[in-house]
Amino acid sequence: MTFTVRLLPENLEFTVEHGQTVLDAAIRQQIPFPYRCRVGACGMCLCKKLSGEVSYQLEPMLTEEEQSQGWIFSCQAYAQTHLVLTWDE
Repeated sequence: MTFTVRLLPENLEFTVEHGQTVLDAAIRQQIPFPYRCRVGACGMCLCKKLSGEVSYQLEPMLTEEEQSQGWIFSCQAYAQTHLVLTWDE
């Protein structure tokens, strides 16, 4: 299954295949996405989910409050639906 990710405010779109993290999909499609470690330790790929659902193989190092506000680690997140993401708070 394939899902679409839209990045705001740039309004860039890319697709995520089943079994692929959001960050891996962005990198493969040459979408400018900040990252360093790709394992959820550095926090550079942290972005805010405005709509949609993601899942993780391992729970991310985010507080319950951060998760309820929509923050995700794109390097660990697997799209379960179409997503709208932003780096803006």
